[in-house]
Amino acid sequence: MDQKPIISRDESRTAKRRGLFRGLGRDALVASICGGVVALMVGASYAAVPFYNWFCRATGFNGTTQVATSAPASGPIARKITVRFDSNVAPGLPWKFEPEQSEVEVNIGQVTTIYYTVTNQAARTTAGQAAYNVAPLTVGSYFQKINCFCFTEQTMAPGEKREMPVVFYVDPSIVSDHDNDGLGTITLSYTFYPVREPAAKPLASGEGDKRKGNL
Repeated sequence: MDQKPIISRDESRTAKRRGLFRGLGRDALVASICGGVVALMVGASYAAVPFYNWFCRATGFNGTTQVATSAPASGPIARKITVRFDSNVAPGLPWKFEPEQSEVEVNIGQVTTIYYTVTNQAARTTAGQAAYNVAPLTVGSYFQKINCFCFTEQTMAPGEKREMPVVFYVDPSIVSDHDNDGLGTITLSYTFYPVREPAAKPLASGEGDKRKGNL
């Protein structure tokens, strides 16, 4: 008859402690891995916004237009397209904002200048920044802006009215994209959002006296 090995109480306690330490070690490892995953996710969430903005600018994703420094080298082509203009103002910004014309028909590759009119209807200085895109969203990479008020923040004096230009063209390479063979209209849309209250510029010493003297 086989005899079972006899384990002393000390050996039994030592084995239990080893098992407990192993369990604690596994728990610590799992906790470390979970903490690392959480930190990675938080870091990724902060990096996602600038990366998304860069990706949209680089690819035209989500209707993001492109920035050009000059007219296309190939020049305009015979195919025409209609560009419509849309304007919006977000709540909190007391501006009247509208295009001077609702649409234009242009040759693809033709550099065109249009104007939006902005009026600050408040009795104080206000500032805004325009967000923009084009529709259909797939043409963002072909819509090139040479100059636009949307590139910078705009500050308006009380009651000020201003004409703001947009200089653009539709890249002739769009004709090689067969997904846009039937495209006849592009809508360029802007929305002005309020930004921080602009700081008042301090009056230089003696400037007030000079103004009085010039009256």
